[in-house]
Amino acid sequence: MRRVSIKQLRIVTAVAQTGKIAGAADVLGVTPPAVTLQLQLLEEAVGLPLFERARDGMRLTDAGQFLLHAARRVERALQECGEAVNALKEIGGGRVTVGLVSTAKYFAPRALASFAVAHPNIEMQLSIGNRERTLAALGDLELDLAVTGYPPDDMAFEKRIIGDHPHIIIASPDHPLTAQGRLNLEQVAREVFLVREAGSGTRRLMERLFAGADITPRIGMEIDSNETIKQAVMAGLGIAVISAHTVAAELKESRLAVLDVRGLPIIRKWYVVRHIEKRLMPAARAMWDFLVSDGKRFLPASATFPIAKRKRRPATR
Repeated sequence: MRRVSIKQLRIVTAVAQTGKIAGAADVLGVTPPAVTLQLQLLEEAVGLPLFERARDGMRLTDAGQFLLHAARRVERALQECGEAVNALKEIGGGRVTVGLVSTAKYFAPRALASFAVAHPNIEMQLSIGNRERTLAALGDLELDLAVTGYPPDDMAFEKRIIGDHPHIIIASPDHPLTAQGRLNLEQVAREVFLVREAGSGTRRLMERLFAGADITPRIGMEIDSNETIKQAVMAGLGIAVISAHTVAAELKESRLAVLDVRGLPIIRKWYVVRHIEKRLMPAARAMWDFLVSDGKRFLPASATFPIAKRKRRPATR
């Protein structure tokens, strides 16, 4: 493998992207025979075939997948090197790639906007997904850092607290349980729950909540969007465990209500996380420091999450 060159790795990437020798040649600005020759030399160095021919084009073998992954890591390393050199030339420039778990999009963009005002020459790229996808991107070094409520326990990740992250159970304002106080988990478990998809941090928290009480809640629908869950709860299709930060506006406008359940809200934390192998360039380091020191002030105030109870009607005689 010592004879593998960057040029050959780029050829693997180009063939994988286009599926054709000619297509890779066009992308790289070389001739098809030159691509074929370099692939042959690379396969000799590896000792295994990297592609197999199929009706729809060239497909990577398992060995080819490993080479493609290595090629991407090399390209990212070269990009980081270039950014570091550029940062030395022009202070305040560079780029930072930030991952947000979907729940964080209700507060993190305000923090990033404030950072952008203070650092107008820094380019920001955002990636929004669930916890599983976001942490996978961190592990592949595709992101500089990420904001999540459930950081991995793996020692390969560094984490810092941003602030409190409360979780509550919501219902439509006219749900019968909104008129009752001090509910226990057994009572709410009888209701139909609308839940996030597997891999979501909110789903993990809900499962731990009820498992800790040895209770099995009624699962109605699995929904991969907080917005859809909110609309479904408003429509009376069920209740939901959800991050309080995702429903601040709806609670303020009385479109949703918080159930008064013993032991809730559950106060987790928001974290900024990075992979320890990801060397933060000046722009990314500035973003990291900003979220650690100032990120908390962009979280919705806890006062906006009151327990909303319906007024009881007086008994008639």
